[in-house]
Amino acid sequence: MIVCNTVDALQKQILIEKSKGKSIGFVPSMGALHLGHISLVNEAQKQCDIIVVSIFVNPTQFNNPDDLLKYPRTLEADIQMLDNSACSIIFAPSVDEIYPANLETINLDLGTLKNVMEDALRPGHFNGVVNVVYRLFDIVKPSKAFFGLKDFQQVAVIKYMTKHFNLAIEIVACPTIREITGLAMSSRNLRLSDKQKKDALIIIQTLRYSKELSKELTPMDVRLKARSFFNTSELTLEYIEIVDPLTLVSLDENWVEGATMCIAAFCGEVRLIDNLQLF
Repeated sequence: MIVCNTVDALQKQILIEKSKGKSIGFVPSMGALHLGHISLVNEAQKQCDIIVVSIFVNPTQFNNPDDLLKYPRTLEADIQMLDNSACSIIFAPSVDEIYPANLETINLDLGTLKNVMEDALRPGHFNGVVNVVYRLFDIVKPSKAFFGLKDFQQVAVIKYMTKHFNLAIEIVACPTIREITGLAMSSRNLRLSDKQKKDALIIIQTLRYSKELSKELTPMDVRLKARSFFNTSELTLEYIEIVDPLTLVSLDENWVEGATMCIAAFCGEVRLIDNLQLF
């Protein structure tokens, strides 16, 4: 496994591999790696010859400076974890490598994907995501890129961006990996106490409860009951939505194939998100 800190070093290594006819799979990350990330690497191994994993805490997607400051940074542990995986190349750049002074930024209209859920509560977040992922795609030029569905809206945004710019990259969405308790694996879980990890189980409990309700009730009624169920917990709810998986338009009266419930909530100071396909 090779660790590259500069764009030039990475691209030279990728050029060598591509000259051998090898395909490139890409797993973007912000570090603080866990088994969810490794599952993406494992899926990439099944579909590609060379796997590149980026570790870069992107400052432009944090609308809260304190959240950026507190985001866990565990580069040495991340490298060790990836050294025991199928990862071929780690790309761990500085901010200046990703955002040189002459870089042109993207201002993409996200259509129905904007002003809902994460975008409504985190102004500028997806603008930051679009710009960093577009930049990373331009650097790595993979044939496939792998993302976890825990970040459901982010996957929809990246697919939209890839289609909008006609990028020759297949976006592979991979299932959420969970702790044995059902808690979705997340880098932010490192900031939770043992008690908070137990309290946070209300999220998956609400999602599973809602899936049962969806067999008989409308999306609107499921959402109302889910909120009541959730609000008995210690967590502070930001939103519960049931959305069309492609447009992210909120569903009320009728179900559509792939209808998904998305939840965002604070467990103490830690913001958690999760989702589950209901229909």
